[in-house]
Amino acid sequence: MELRHLRYFVAVAEERNFTRAATRLGIGQPPLSQQIKDLEAEVEARLFRRLPTGAELTEAGAAFLDEARAALAAAERAALAARRAAEGRIGRLRIGCTGSGFFNPLVTGALRAFGAAYPDVSVVLEEGNTGLLLERLSAGFLDAAFLRPHEGLPPALRAHGGVDEPMEVALPESHPLAGADAVRLADLAGARFVLFPRPMGESLHDTITNACRAAGFEPLRGQEAQQFPSIINLVASGLGVSLVPASLAQVRVAGVRFRPIDGPVPLARLRLVSSRASHAQTLRNFLALANGAPAA
Repeated sequence: MELRHLRYFVAVAEERNFTRAATRLGIGQPPLSQQIKDLEAEVEARLFRRLPTGAELTEAGAAFLDEARAALAAAERAALAARRAAEGRIGRLRIGCTGSGFFNPLVTGALRAFGAAYPDVSVVLEEGNTGLLLERLSAGFLDAAFLRPHEGLPPALRAHGGVDEPMEVALPESHPLAGADAVRLADLAGARFVLFPRPMGESLHDTITNACRAAGFEPLRGQEAQQFPSIINLVASGLGVSLVPASLAQVRVAGVRFRPIDGPVPLARLRLVSSRASHAQTLRNFLALANGAPAA
């Protein structure tokens, strides 16, 4: 039994006439009659009573009609699901991001644009440091990730653009420079810095350290924290100063003042990375939107 047999049957049942059903289906009346006879032979029941003016359903035909319509509807749903999956309109997308990256307009804009364009795709977000995200990408547990690579990417991964975000100084509100319009990095010589442990955030750790060295001093290492919100809270507690991506200034924590840098401004790199082996259409759609997403 094929779907066309069901379509032919439903057309005759609805038209109550073989000639009108054949016209509706765009086939000849004799082939339609033969197809119905073949269907009746297969189900081993007479489905229509032939009348001088057309045809009417038998009891077997009436019972068959509901199931035939249901089967055709199910087939259409299956075809629609296949088309939507091929277009990347359903399915799942696994996105990783560093903790600080979630505050960046590139990330929020891409997620918002994708959610609006593909509301039926389930987006699973995972937070981690860059090293962990690179491992998760390479192992196939993530489709893409916003991260801060220190050097070149592994050959199996590729970058799809990103942003270089200016950094600002985070100061305890009691610091003498907290009220300044801008802060020279050289004026932070002698202050203790709250930093990432280098293995947990190699790129940002080295960006901050190198910026201090370029300003003529070696930063004094104070407390360490693995996420920027923790760093900001340690700064608020008076345990040191730090440099943070400018987007982190939206984190309102009592006791902290964010100030722009007077002089050469270090940049925090954020890149969107995916596996070269992935060919998922949901990922292609996300990458296309992320590269053109407005800041949100």
